[in-house]
Amino acid sequence: MSEIKYVKPADIEKRSFAIITEELGGRTFPPDIEPVVKRVIHTSADFDYADNLVFSEGAVARACRALRAGAHVVTDTNMAKAGINKTILAQFGGEVHCFVADEDVAAEARARGVTRSTVSMERAARLEAPLIFAIGNAPTALVELHRLMQAGALAPELIIGVPVGFVNVVESKELILDSPVPHIVARGRKGGSNVAAAIVNALLYQLVRREGF
Repeated sequence: MSEIKYVKPADIEKRSFAIITEELGGRTFPPDIEPVVKRVIHTSADFDYADNLVFSEGAVARACRALRAGAHVVTDTNMAKAGINKTILAQFGGEVHCFVADEDVAAEARARGVTRSTVSMERAARLEAPLIFAIGNAPTALVELHRLMQAGALAPELIIGVPVGFVNVVESKELILDSPVPHIVARGRKGGSNVAAAIVNALLYQLVRREGF
């Protein structure tokens, strides 16, 4: 059995990222993308994300500009909402929204025979702020975002499309990949609320470093 070595709490993340860099074996990424890829790997311990994360051209730069200008973040789960660094987001004037557990959303979804995620995205589209969507669970949220964009009812600053699962997951991600909207998408079945939150945090931490907070 390997000996367990004590590591100071402050050093755990630093050491984790050093291990990730080592295990990537000299592989490099564009400077704006690398922190996102590594933070997702740090969150998931899954190196497949080095290959399956797809970034549209200029997505990170646009997202950082939007966050700096006070963009709000919309998630499809309260788990993703809980994982986002709301303190940093608030420093730039942003908030995190998740409508999926609201009683009126649930009631409307039942009445219409649609998912709560569908209704949640409709509610989010009415927010009067630049919007970044972080979708880690519900493919129907991505489908509804695509429909709203097609209808001209929504123009997100960024869609983070990383729902996890087997039913309509790949297909919903491909809708976003094939659209002109700025996006960061985990191609394939992998993803999750933790991954969605990690991507938002990676963008926020990158912005903090640039701004010198």
